[in-house]
Amino acid sequence: MIKIFELKNIISIKDFEKSDIEYILNEAEKLEDIAKSKEISEELKGKILGLMFFEPSTRTKMSFETAMKRLSGECIGFENTGSSSVSKGESIADTAKMFEGYCDALVIRHEMEGVSKFISDIVNVPVINAGDGAGQHPTQTLLDLYTIKKEIGSIDNLKIALIGDLKYGRTVHSLANALTLFDNVELYFVSPDKLKMPQEILLDLDKVGMSYTEVSNISEIIDKVNVLYVTRIQKERFVDIDDYLEIKGAYIINKKMLEGKDLIVMHPLPRIDEIDGDVDDTKYNKYFTQAANAVPVRMAILKTLIKNNPKY
Repeated sequence: MIKIFELKNIISIKDFEKSDIEYILNEAEKLEDIAKSKEISEELKGKILGLMFFEPSTRTKMSFETAMKRLSGECIGFENTGSSSVSKGESIADTAKMFEGYCDALVIRHEMEGVSKFISDIVNVPVINAGDGAGQHPTQTLLDLYTIKKEIGSIDNLKIALIGDLKYGRTVHSLANALTLFDNVELYFVSPDKLKMPQEILLDLDKVGMSYTEVSNISEIIDKVNVLYVTRIQKERFVDIDDYLEIKGAYIINKKMLEGKDLIVMHPLPRIDEIDGDVDDTKYNKYFTQAANAVPVRMAILKTLIKNNPKY
């Protein structure tokens, strides 16, 4: 029997136990028909979600809005500091306390690591980290795991390659941590030397005896894996533009590389040039399905946190 989900906030995937992940994935599956507009739900009617997006986003913000509205809730918020009083000098703490008075839960995206945790310590409504700097992106990880489970049937006993920007890519940091909770998963880290997986993540994996291999070429692992998880080289994370230009386009997946392989291709999006357009119409493409899966997974998160932590 799966225990009741007890987390009030979703700040880091490292706060989760395997049973917590399974709870959200099972709830998401139950909400599929509502997410696809086949059924109507009023689970969160009268509830308001606060969206505090200090950093630009398209998929994350839209999918949280869609998830809340599919459950008959409402959203308020901003998507850059220029449209909030932060631009006038208001502190993040004051902005958060103001939002607390208006909302039943907060979703935070910020370029600085740790902001979501800071806000969760000063407000009394659930806080969801929607990405903080190069740190964590736990709800993305939950929809990634949901996609893998739906497409392959299990998360256990898989070989998964994480490709591209592993240094600054918060999605791969969260995913690597989450996969330590599953059985017999082998990881392959494919990146340029300048964008290797951070040592603190490798230490987390070492502590639990997680099997991983670091390589620099996709050709070394493509015949071994069940999942290619591709990420873009993030220009906005580079201090020196020359470093970015040197690495840009280092890893490009195309249809010819995939022919005859038994695997799926995932990507948290946005895509730049790291997956060729000729992959889009193949059986390997699961990145658009992955994006759509954000809605039932985030519905499950919002329903669970808001129902379990009523404001009054």
